[in-house]
Amino acid sequence: MPRRFTGWPVQALDVLLKLEGVPTTEVREDNRADRERLVRAPMVDLLSDLADADPRYADFSVWHFAKDPFWWQHQGAVVRLARNVEIGLRFDLDGLHVKGAWHYPDPGQVRRFRAAVAEDSTGAELVEILAALPDQFEVTGDVMKRGPRDYPPDHPRADLLRYRSLVATRPVWPDDAIHTAAAVDQVLAVAQELDALLSWLVRHVPLPQP
Repeated sequence: MPRRFTGWPVQALDVLLKLEGVPTTEVREDNRADRERLVRAPMVDLLSDLADADPRYADFSVWHFAKDPFWWQHQGAVVRLARNVEIGLRFDLDGLHVKGAWHYPDPGQVRRFRAAVAEDSTGAELVEILAALPDQFEVTGDVMKRGPRDYPPDHPRADLLRYRSLVATRPVWPDDAIHTAAAVDQVLAVAQELDALLSWLVRHVPLPQP
């Protein structure tokens, strides 16, 4: 199947430059059509190509601009893999970033995450997965200052038990890939690097369906 995505044109960066800072309503409206055509539409094409390449990526959304200037300056999209487990993409003046994330957890998800971290086999598996991520990834999350009371402070994975979300993010390289169809393959490669982490999260974090 022919790919839809041909790259973000250089003019897309010109549009985002016009929207820097705190753009007025007039500035936003003057650039709305160009932003839709040059910034958001290519992201839709990119996500469609990802879904064609792997059916697991078929449930996606590409954000509109809303009223917050941030969303005019940063084009976001998500691929949902499970409840609150997703691949996120962000295109802006800094290029294209891809993240694998479990965040904004439902009640009970943090408890399930900690139980899996605390258990020897599944917890050790997550440690190995995180250690194997390429150096380009930045691993962050909502981390408590102290460990949860349900677990001893000397637990071998005490640091991971403090997490209430887990996000691994890296840019797409080379930078100029965003201007060509090659970005599709670059994003697929990053998704593959994230696959073990996201698969672990899909198995252990979502709540069982009734």
